[in-house]
Amino acid sequence: MTPFIAELIGTMLLILLGDGVVANVILNETKGKDSGWMVITTAWGLAVFIAVTVAGPYSGAHLNPAVTLGLAIIGKFPWADVPMYISAQFLGGCMGAFLVWVMYLDHFKRTTSQSTILGVFSTIPAIRNYASNMVSEIVGTFVLIFTIFYITGAEITPTKVPVGLGSVGAIPVAFLVWVIGLSLGGTTGYATNPVRDLAPRLMHAILPIKGKGSSDWAYSWVPVLGPLIGSGIAALIYLQLH
Repeated sequence: MTPFIAELIGTMLLILLGDGVVANVILNETKGKDSGWMVITTAWGLAVFIAVTVAGPYSGAHLNPAVTLGLAIIGKFPWADVPMYISAQFLGGCMGAFLVWVMYLDHFKRTTSQSTILGVFSTIPAIRNYASNMVSEIVGTFVLIFTIFYITGAEITPTKVPVGLGSVGAIPVAFLVWVIGLSLGGTTGYATNPVRDLAPRLMHAILPIKGKGSSDWAYSWVPVLGPLIGSGIAALIYLQLH
């Protein structure tokens, strides 16, 4: 498996399972309807575990342009490979969102709320205030990237080596994403990943979903720019400390 394919498949799995749990919790007439925030954050953490386990040995399992950018800034990833990784992540994100739509097609048809349909694909702030929403994404991503720098092992390297002690090496990142969701995710839905939001939002705009409404492009820059800024701050502070 090439790094490109690994990032594509890993990000596809991440979005399939991550957006999938949101669909299960908020769409009408699902088995998981209204099961709550704990279910969503737990499944997102486990989605990261699955994606890192699959992609880690081949690409380092960045699965997130903010991770790729941060590692490049601190010199642990070649800048020349950044466009390739981000392209794979974006394509994988689109594929994952498409599969969620296929899986829950009947339930999308039974759901009339435009915000609920959009919420399956992309983040929506609990209180729309662009300044504070940006701060939320910056802080959440800072915690993600800064902590990843201190997770030792192959899960943050671009070479083909085993991830920690087998798949156990993916557990620290999964717990990290889980606690960010539980502690910091209530304001914006904690994108902390430009591809996690932008790729599914694009699929929301493209897919033939009856009554879906706007894709809310007016907000779309926040979960893209915020994570990139948070990653850059984490990298600069890390460099100052080492």
